[in-house]
Parts: sequence; C-alpha cells; structure tokens
Amino acid sequence: MTNRNDTTLMQKIGEHMLDALYFDLSRYVIAAGLLTVLLLVFKRWANNRRIQTKSAKRGDYIREILSSTRTVIVFGITTISTLVLREYGIIQFSLDSVSVGLIAFQFAVIVVAHDAYFYWMHRTLHHKRLFLATHAHHHKSRTPTPWTAYSFATWEAVFEAAFMPLFLLVTSLMGIAYAGWALFFFLWHMIFRNVMAHAGVELFPAGWVDSKWTDWISTTTHHDLHHQAGNSNFGFYFTWWDRMMGTENPRYKEEFRRVAKPIVMSGRPAELASVAAMTMFTTFATLGGGVGLMVA
Repeated sequence: MTNRNDTTLMQKIGEHMLDALYFDLSRYVIAAGLLTVLLLVFKRWANNRRIQTKSAKRGDYIREILSSTRTVIVFGITTISTLVLREYGIIQFSLDSVSVGLIAFQFAVIVVAHDAYFYWMHRTLHHKRLFLATHAHHHKSRTPTPWTAYSFATWEAVFEAAFMPLFLLVTSLMGIAYAGWALFFFLWHMIFRNVMAHAGVELFPAGWVDSKWTDWISTTTHHDLHHQAGNSNFGFYFTWWDRMMGTENPRYKEEFRRVAKPIVMSGRPAELASVAAMTMFTTFATLGGGVGLMVA
C-alpha cells in the first residue's frame, strides 16, 4: 500500500517533470536556434570568420538534433532529482529574494567550479577505456555546429548533468543555501557559451588572445581545435586549466589570429547590423564568465 508521503512526492515529480523537460529543451533550442539564424542571416560575415574550410552536412545536423533530444531527457531527469533531494532537505537552494551582489558572487563561484569540473571530467572521458562508451559520439561532429552543444551519448549526458546536484550537495553540506536566481543565470550562461564554443565561426573580436584582460576567456577557436585534434583544449569557459596542465594546443593563438579577421569589412548597413547582432550575442553570453567574475 502506498503511503501518503510517497504519493505526495510522486505527484510533485509528475507535476515538475514536464516543466523540467520544457526548461532544458527551451534553453537549448533558443540558444542554438538564435545563433543558427544569426549565422544564416549574416552569412557573408560568418563565412569570412569560418574556422574550418569544410562545413557540417545535413546528416550531421540530424544526428546532433536527435541525440540532443536524448540529452534533454537526461538533463530533465537530473533536474527532477535535484528537486527531490531538496524536498528531503539533502540539498538547499533558496527561491527567496536576495541581493544582486550575492547573486553575482554565487554566479561567479558556480561558473569557476563548473569550469574546473568540466576540464577534469572532459579530460577523463578522453581516457581510452572510457572514450568509446562516453565521448566518441560527441566527436562525430568534427566540424561543430551550434546543435553540437547537446550532442552527447547517454553516459556523457549523465556526467555532464551530474555537476549541478553534486555542486549543490557540497554547498549544502557547507551550510550554504544557493540563490535560485544565481542558478538560473548560470544555466542560461552555460548553454549560450556552449553553443558559441561549437559555432564553427569565430565570434570573438580580433586581438582577444593578445590582451591580458581577455585571453583567459576561451574562444570558439579554442574548442574547435579540440574537435579537430581531440588531444588538447579540454577547458570550457576559461583557458586556465589547459595552461596550468600543459594541454593547450600550441597553435591556438596562431589559429585564432588567422580566423579572427577585422569585424567590419566594408561598412555597409547590413554588415554593420551583423556586427551589432553578433556583439550583443557574444557580450550577453560572456557577461557572467568575464564581467560577472570580476564584479564578484
């Protein structure tokens, strides 16, 4: 016989499951879809800054979108598991209003923590005993597209999704209740940076890797080189871990300078509009990783 508490919990899971799937799917579709549209509308600008000479095929897009659907389901289940753990008081996060300063600080902390987690998790999945079962599917996208962002095998999706409940478990054991808004902004920042890393077109301005104020933030070329070679550039938001561990591709800055041509080529209205659109997209997506981190 099912007791009342179990019934209540199952009802809550049922109520939130569709919401969790909708949230994860909408993040992915909005971010990848918006960048895809921008790259199509401003095709001349994008082709001028394309990293590889070849482009993804129709079959690549189909594979990526289908496997991304599976990833959305895994992420949705993880979201539900996080809510269940919160229901039992195992992890804590607060939906109450908090100060902007606290949100910015917690956001910066989770971005830095996720960058460290991603580097070591990603590098571990490249081990010969794990690669085929976990990460090989993602590397079928030798020429990435924005839709590569969620193109994972089931096991990799599980490892990717595990960060959030693990992070909240650790912070909860430390007596820290994370702000819901900090988590919300982190999740949106994460997906936008993810699709940017797989754009296949360098979105960052020329000179980015030559300034001490910006060269610590990863560019599209940084991750694209990982898809080309597979044995370097394991980081996500920042270049810190690759440089500390000696895994940054030695051709990175050279390749970036090659593809990051001047943003404005002719000054035509359509081109200026494309520059404005791409600048807004890149600024929004990198705000937390760069400016937000320095503010905190």
